[in-house]
Amino acid sequence: MTAPLATSVVHRDQTPVLFLRAEDEVEKFAPLWATLEGLVGLRGRRFFGAFYVDAHEYRVCVQAQDGDDAEALGLEVGVLPGGSYLRGRLRGEAPAIYERIAPTFQALGSLATVDPSRPGIEFYRAHGEIDCLLPIVGADDVRLD
Repeated sequence: MTAPLATSVVHRDQTPVLFLRAEDEVEKFAPLWATLEGLVGLRGRRFFGAFYVDAHEYRVCVQAQDGDDAEALGLEVGVLPGGSYLRGRLRGEAPAIYERIAPTFQALGSLATVDPSRPGIEFYRAHGEIDCLLPIVGADDVRLD
């Protein structure tokens, strides 16, 4: 049995990223994680997954750093939008933690008004810890229990 989902409202600044894109289907984007990690390395990097519901697109992202050469790496350049997000923090071991991401976003969506103009974001904080960040219209209407 999993613990109840702890939620909070957070405000994020926009984040410049380098990314690879695929259709929002696990079998299409999952292999891109190893590709991105192989290109930029893991040490000192912040990784994100961003899904765009209307476009049915998923982006495997790494926060851009000074000296990154996106063109040489074969990566696209973009920005993860800032703003208010409803956060659900997951803790656990792979692969079970990954299987909890989609249900967590579904649960978060029942608690607030979603902003469809921004992507949902998975922030891979540390080994075994993922923040699921759902873009919300306003923090005033969030139902935190």
